[in-house]
Amino acid sequence: MTGYLDHLTVERGLAANTIASYRRDLRRYADYLAAAGVRGLGEIAESDVSGFLSALRRGDDDHPPLSATSAARAVVAVRGLHRFALLDGIVADDVAHEVRPPTPARRLPKAIPVESVEALIGAAGALEGPRGLRDRALLEVLYGTGARISEAVGMAVDDLDRAQASVRLAGKGGKERVVPVGSYALRAVEDYLVRARPALAAEGRGGVRGGALFLNARGGPLSRQSAWAILRTAAERAGLDSATVSPHTLRHSFATHLLDGGADVRVVQELLGHASVTTTQVYTLVTVDRLREVYATSHPRALT
Repeated sequence: MTGYLDHLTVERGLAANTIASYRRDLRRYADYLAAAGVRGLGEIAESDVSGFLSALRRGDDDHPPLSATSAARAVVAVRGLHRFALLDGIVADDVAHEVRPPTPARRLPKAIPVESVEALIGAAGALEGPRGLRDRALLEVLYGTGARISEAVGMAVDDLDRAQASVRLAGKGGKERVVPVGSYALRAVEDYLVRARPALAAEGRGGVRGGALFLNARGGPLSRQSAWAILRTAAERAGLDSATVSPHTLRHSFATHLLDGGADVRVVQELLGHASVTTTQVYTLVTVDRLREVYATSHPRALT
């Protein structure tokens, strides 16, 4: 198992969070096999792999039943392990090849209207002092670039090119992309850099620890958890349901609003950093639903 995880880390370049998830899934797989009396990869049969999948969906005294999405991720990790063992000559057969992950129910991305995005950003910036300027800049960047929350909090000051109105984002697997930054986000970031970041940096001992763009109240890099809290607080102030608003909500809204405005799906794919256009095409379903709604309420012969 260690060799497989090293392979994913070094040769495949998977993100640390993904590796951690795979490690948890494979540890649970190893525990399941040990309880069944299986001692090595060469003793595993296809029925053991399918039995593990069934156990994930059932749950037990120590684990709640997993959703189709979580169970599918675990099975993908297991299938990858067996494939790696086959290619490395450890086993003669890939016993997991025919075990298919459960198909998750298709969930459309949740986007919020432009008016709600504006209310959210306005509420974030209503906080007095440096933190309000930082919070507004953070939300403007999330919505203005479609960045993932990890990409936004991982930004360095030098990643922002104000002359070219663009920013360099480090995506999944260390893949970088350069995306444009809109005028609203650019102004918000410039205000934050001039009027807020120096004050936040001064709170840290010895000045700024690293070149992170977004800093916390102690002068260190803003964490993902803190960014979530900022968004949740802004949603409550804006009168939005904070339970349904997340950093990914702004990413979904970014993509949906671009497509609503006529952007090509492949352009949106590049902006989001999706490896496959298939991932991006789910947003077109949201747009079609919106078009259908407008048609049904606007066309004189659409009503039944």
